[in-house]
Amino acid sequence: MDVKIERALLSVSDKAGIIDFARNLHEMDVELLSTGGTAKAIREAGIPVKDVSEFTGFPEMLDGRVKTLTPQVHAGILYVRDNEEHLKTMMDHGLGQIDLVCVNLYPFEETIAKEDVSLAEAIEQIDIGGPTMIRSAAKNMKFVTVVTDPSDYAQVIGEMKANAGATTEPFRFVLGQKVYARAAEYNAAIATYLAGQVADQKLAKPFVKAYTDGSELRYGENSHQKAWLYKDADSREATIALTEVLHGKEMSYNNYVDGDGALEAVKDLSGRPGVSVIKHTNPCGYATGETLAEAFEAAWSGDPISAFGSVIAVTEMVDLATAQCLDGRFIEAIIAPGYAEEALDHLMKKKNLRILKLKKPMGKALPQRMVKQINGGLLVQDVDTEILEKWEVPTKVAFDETKKELAFFGIAAVKHTKSNAIVLVQEYKAGQFRVLGMGAGQPNRVDALKKLSVSKAVDNLKTENPDITDEEIQKVIGECVFVSEAFFPFADSIDAASEMGAKFIVQPGGSIRDEEVIAACDKCGIAMALTNMRHFKH
Repeated sequence: MDVKIERALLSVSDKAGIIDFARNLHEMDVELLSTGGTAKAIREAGIPVKDVSEFTGFPEMLDGRVKTLTPQVHAGILYVRDNEEHLKTMMDHGLGQIDLVCVNLYPFEETIAKEDVSLAEAIEQIDIGGPTMIRSAAKNMKFVTVVTDPSDYAQVIGEMKANAGATTEPFRFVLGQKVYARAAEYNAAIATYLAGQVADQKLAKPFVKAYTDGSELRYGENSHQKAWLYKDADSREATIALTEVLHGKEMSYNNYVDGDGALEAVKDLSGRPGVSVIKHTNPCGYATGETLAEAFEAAWSGDPISAFGSVIAVTEMVDLATAQCLDGRFIEAIIAPGYAEEALDHLMKKKNLRILKLKKPMGKALPQRMVKQINGGLLVQDVDTEILEKWEVPTKVAFDETKKELAFFGIAAVKHTKSNAIVLVQEYKAGQFRVLGMGAGQPNRVDALKKLSVSKAVDNLKTENPDITDEEIQKVIGECVFVSEAFFPFADSIDAASEMGAKFIVQPGGSIRDEEVIAACDKCGIAMALTNMRHFKH
């Protein structure tokens, strides 16, 4: 059923495009009703408009808290046009119909995003009349057109011009269903914010979160799976979902997953030139450098074979020297805070390379909640933003203080590696670090150490210097720090590490066999530090 628009109610917080929208409606002989600042803006533009208070016979009151919460407004929106009883009631009470409702809500999300916003300020931006009107209009979408997004104004006008001032029922349905998505998003923002203000978080109501702007991806993890990307528009930090794609092929599901891993890993290196190279969510390369280009080469050398087809994230603006590091190397995507003009020009010569720019500043990950979906539910936990709780050295051999910064780098690296995980980290030049070998995702820790991390380190050293001797390899490994993301349950891991030349080990501790593990270190002459903080990653 087509419904001609004869009367429209416009009441918006975001006034972008509202004047042109109102003018187009007026030119199609639509009577305009409006409130407060919206009415003032329309009137000042020379467009006839009637105050809602004139339409209802009731003034705005309570400092504007009550404007449209009246029977005259909601009866005009909700009455069913082909219901004779409804029509009789409207006529008996002298009520007029409202055919189009254009409302966008008080800027609650923008308000709480400001630093130092008070609870009172936030509460004042909780819209009441707006959500009520749009829900009424959407419920009666068979007859009423409801507009909540300024980007839809042109489409509405186009629809009306194509239908002699009317809108079609399928068109109204599309606009109507958007109302409930927007209302859910808005209410989720309010619920999440207010829950965060509860002093005792055990009393906070269940976790509520809305994700928006769902866009379909080419396919999911595999080509037979469908996939979409939804965004958390309220995120306060740089995220992969909110990057700007400057160049290259469309981002895939797997690109986003690896991109998330790359960006979150490199955040722990922010404040200095740092690079993470991610393959299947594991950091096959992770390094710092005096320059970004140096950090890139050091990270790539951590596993040049696995780095093929990787996703890379960096802490700083990409310069030309760094861009040239990608020459001759296949990379799916690069993520950076920005790109020098000549660097971007150089990178764009790679037709398929996805070049992503952060929309928010690079920085350490912020404390917040993260979710993991399981069949039938969601797991919610705090993001792992910490490195260690307390540094202890229980072994007879003291942990060299000059190795401590390298150890902290290693903890950051292993924190982003799938469990069970062991990384060997090296100070490849004074004050600069890289992952030399990584063992990830193993059912037992001995395999992660012996079969993967050390053998990978040896392979990398031989790739860099084919003439390196076994004695020289042992010396390099002896200067590395072995870092485990969780405790060693048995002393066998220490025996294996000693066989491979380990002299420095870092692990959380907390096993019932810690004393056996410490004794094994003492027997082997290994210095071991305990961090008292586990970093499982599943």
